[in-house]
Amino acid sequence: MASRRKARILAFQALYFWEANKVPVDELTSFAWLEEEKIKKLGSELSCFSTLLTAGTIENIINIDSLIKKHLDNWDITRLNRVDLAVLRISTYSLLYQKETAPSIVIDEAIGICREYGSDDSYKFINGVLDSIRKTLLTGE
Repeated sequence: MASRRKARILAFQALYFWEANKVPVDELTSFAWLEEEKIKKLGSELSCFSTLLTAGTIENIINIDSLIKKHLDNWDITRLNRVDLAVLRISTYSLLYQKETAPSIVIDEAIGICREYGSDDSYKFINGVLDSIRKTLLTGE
C-alpha cells in the first residue's frame, strides 16, 4: 500500500535524524521537522503508524541492533551508512514485533526505500540481511 510506504519513509527519516542527533523520542515523533501541510496529508492513521515504527524501534534498539549484528557477515554495524542502518532498524522492528505484516512486505518496502534513498547497491545488501533475519525468526533459531 503506497500510503503505508509514506509512513515507513517518514519513520526511516525520523530514525536517520535520531541517529545523527539523538533527540528525545517525543520530539522526534512529533515530526516537527516536516512541513505542516505534509503532516496533514499523511493523516492521523499513517502518522500513528510512523510514530509506532519510530518509537517502537528506538524502545527496542538494543534487541534490534543485536539481531542485525548477528546477520552482518564480515561487517561491523558501526560501518553501516546511516540510510542502511535506519532501514535495517525499522524493518527488523517490523519483522520482530509486527507479526500482522507479512515479512515479504516488510522486505519489499525496505528495498523500495533503499532504492530511493540509499546507494546503488544498498538494496541488495538490505535484502540479504533482512532475508537472513526473516529465516532465523521463522525457524526460531
